[in-house]
Amino acid sequence: MGERETIAMMALVMALQALAVDAMLPALGDIARDLDVADPNRRQLVVGSFLLASGFASLVPGSLADRYGRRPVLLACVAIYVVFSLACALVTSFDALLTMRVAQAMGCGGLAVLPGAIIRDRFSGDQMAKQMSVISVVFLVVPMLAPSIGQVVLLFAGWRWIFVFLAVMALGMGVWVFIRLPETMRPEYRQPIRPMSIAINMAAAATNRSAIGYVLGGALTFGAMIGYVNSSQQLVGEHFGAGTMFPVLFGFSALMMAAANFSNSRIVERFGARRVSHAAVILFIFVSGLQTWFSSDPDETLWQFMPLMITNMILIGFIGANFGSIALQPFERTAGTANSMHAFLRLVIGSVIGIVVGQAYDGTAHPLALALLMSGILSLLLVLFSEKGKLFRRLHPPGTPRPIVLEH
Repeated sequence: MGERETIAMMALVMALQALAVDAMLPALGDIARDLDVADPNRRQLVVGSFLLASGFASLVPGSLADRYGRRPVLLACVAIYVVFSLACALVTSFDALLTMRVAQAMGCGGLAVLPGAIIRDRFSGDQMAKQMSVISVVFLVVPMLAPSIGQVVLLFAGWRWIFVFLAVMALGMGVWVFIRLPETMRPEYRQPIRPMSIAINMAAAATNRSAIGYVLGGALTFGAMIGYVNSSQQLVGEHFGAGTMFPVLFGFSALMMAAANFSNSRIVERFGARRVSHAAVILFIFVSGLQTWFSSDPDETLWQFMPLMITNMILIGFIGANFGSIALQPFERTAGTANSMHAFLRLVIGSVIGIVVGQAYDGTAHPLALALLMSGILSLLLVLFSEKGKLFRRLHPPGTPRPIVLEH
């Protein structure tokens, strides 16, 4: 399978999880009314519970993929996604919906983990960062379209049919993967399923100094963004009065984030993933400071909020793929296990932060702005820890060999 088809497939596999989150946003109000949810903030758990469960689920598939290969584990995850999407469409209570969402996420955790491992099988260094950025461009088209897709479904049918749509999309992806995806893992890299070996490899992924600052820093900025996703329908659609324009504004934000990832794929090989992402974190802190200042005004308008929010989403586009690629560099033989641990930390920490920020929504943008600012500052400190206090280094200029650290 060619490089372009591989990138497109991995992007759309990852996008299944984004679709399961963002297609729900226009339907949260309908779900709350249909299933008798009194607390308006509780509806956010349809999103938050899925993301949090995805984090815990990501611990398992990587080790299985390091033993049995990427392809069979990925196909199993897609199958589970299909089954529990249909189960979500059949629930009769809000608690049952949350249970099925957790089961859906626990089963399909590999959709977030395995694409990174497959790309790591084929690329390394800044080339890997470039490919992950290209994947992110395609991946982010889905959040751009997902709320509009959900809105269109609601025009013709109830919210349950959104889950049916998810199942159909996943089934199509499963057929494509089954027919076209070869096994990318080298046979000699297969790892035994031994609890002690898995524990050692996961511990190495979680304690490697050059990686962990980027993993945790990425988790913080991701969490702040999830806080925006969780509260966006209430904040943008209701508080700022966007109404039916909400899916358009949300989609435009994702489009700008995709454009950032496309730009990153063009410049990262020239300037290096570290230089690009370090500059983005510093700018992120500055823009978040402006957001905090504007949000302290009770008369803040939509047109003061959205440009700054979109700018920060653009900067997250420069942070996410580069942080993830840098963090995976030391782990060639155990890319699946390492990416499982990294995805676990990113998703669990990010989801908890996102839930807390969403539940802190008070009818203004102030809790979100403070979360963005604090996540940026802490991310910079964590990067400084991984880099031993030095920013903007490029460890491997173009044309020089890149040594690979092999772990036991």
